[in-house]
Amino acid sequence: MTNDILKGKVALVTGAAQGIGLASAQAFASEGAAVGLLDVNLVAVQREAAAIQASGGQAMACHCDVRDEASVQDAVAAVASALGAVNIGMCNAATLTPTASIAEMPLEDWNQALAVNLTGVFLTAKYLIPQMLSAGGGSMIITASQMARVATPLRGPYCATKGALLQLAKVIALEHAEQNIRANTLSPGGIATERMARQYGDLATAERDWGPAHPIGRLGQPEEIARAAVYLASDDSRFMTGSDLLIDGGYAAR
Repeated sequence: MTNDILKGKVALVTGAAQGIGLASAQAFASEGAAVGLLDVNLVAVQREAAAIQASGGQAMACHCDVRDEASVQDAVAAVASALGAVNIGMCNAATLTPTASIAEMPLEDWNQALAVNLTGVFLTAKYLIPQMLSAGGGSMIITASQMARVATPLRGPYCATKGALLQLAKVIALEHAEQNIRANTLSPGGIATERMARQYGDLATAERDWGPAHPIGRLGQPEEIARAAVYLASDDSRFMTGSDLLIDGGYAAR
């Protein structure tokens, strides 16, 4: 069931080829927003944008490598040119580097995590903010993680970069509150995504091994995070900025 609560808005989602990004793009479109799906995998986002269009939504696909400033700038400009000024931005693109202790961490893995998970969000926000200013305001949604709050051994780059996003969102929120731009983070727990399946070999194994770590007893679904993203994108959350929405099945409450 949809209520068109995002009707007339333009949304942009990075890392939109699969998982939380795709589910959020689909949810934004189902609620009436025109959506730009950005990803390094252009074929995948073209397919998903076509599926949204086939179901009656408005969507377009763009290649975007969030590590590359010119790529981000061009993709944001392309979405704005085709759909209008962007007033919903979901900075979701991320990478998970191989497990290693800090003492054994290859510098290239550390730098890759910084480039995608942190610098990529900075660059996306940098070019979305002028769009939101021209639109009279907007909502920036940054995908963080429960690992921003709960440290996990052998996941140093992911924990560090996701933790930094909580502060980055607060800075954006304070810098632009008077311009009607809100910025918040979403911090999911373990979610049943393609990435999770690759990490564990398949989703059944992930559910068996990782699901019970959450007091609620299971992994989350991408659609559950997407509904929270819709809330943050909508005017229902208009008094919420500089906050983190933790959706982790009780993991951080232990």
